[in-house]
Amino acid sequence: MQKRTERIKAHDGSFDVHVWLPDSGSGPGILLIQEIYGVGPYIVKVAEELAGLGYVVAAPDLFWRLRPNWIGEHTPEGTAASIELAGRFDVPQAVADCALTLALLRELPEVSGGCGALGFCLGGSLAFMLATQTELDAVLSFYGSAVPEAAGLMERIGSPLLLVFGGSDPYIPRDQVATVEQVAAGRANVLMHVEEEAGHAFHNSESPMFHQPEPAARAWQVALAFLADHLPARP
Repeated sequence: MQKRTERIKAHDGSFDVHVWLPDSGSGPGILLIQEIYGVGPYIVKVAEELAGLGYVVAAPDLFWRLRPNWIGEHTPEGTAASIELAGRFDVPQAVADCALTLALLRELPEVSGGCGALGFCLGGSLAFMLATQTELDAVLSFYGSAVPEAAGLMERIGSPLLLVFGGSDPYIPRDQVATVEQVAAGRANVLMHVEEEAGHAFHNSESPMFHQPEPAARAWQVALAFLADHLPARP
C-alpha cells in the first residue's frame, strides 16, 4: 500500500488531501470525509482498510482554514476542543472542498471504475450534502447530525445512498432518525440501517468513549456489501 499527499487550490488558499493506493495500483475512488477529530488515526485506519480492499482513497484536511492538519485526541478534552473547532466550521465551504477533492480523485490516473463518498459524523453530513449536488456511484453517510434536518433534500439525490444511524444516539434522537426513515421510505436508491442499541460514533474504533464493537461490525458489513453492489473493487 502506498500513501501520498496531494495539494488542492481553493479560491481562498490551498489544502492537503491524503491519498492511499491499493497494492494493485488502481481501483475505484472513495472520498473519505473526516469527523471532528480530523484525518487522525481512526480515519487513517478506515482508509488503509479500504485501500486493502482495492480502493483509491482520498481524505481532505477540511479544517485547514481554522487549524491545518488538526488531529483531535479521543479524550474528553480532545473531544471538547474538536467540538469547539467544529462550531466555527463553515459547512458550505467544506462541501465545496469535498467537491474539489472529488474532482481531483476522478482525475487521478490510478482511479478506474467510478467514485463514491463515505463520511462519519461531521463527514456523514457532508457526504449527504455533496450528494445533493453531484452524482456518485455510492454515498455512505454514518450518523450525520445534519441529515435529519436536511432530509427533505433527499429528493435531489439520485446516487445509491446508505444512511447509518445509532438508535440510541444522544446527539441524533431516535425521533429524528425516524423522520429520515419516513423520507427514505419508497426510495429505491436509499438504504437505511439503524443499530438500535448503538450511540453516536459507534464505529470509531479509536475512541473508547464511543466505540461499540458489535454494532460497528454489523454496520460495517452492511457498508462493505453496499460498496460491493454499487462500487465494486478488486483487492
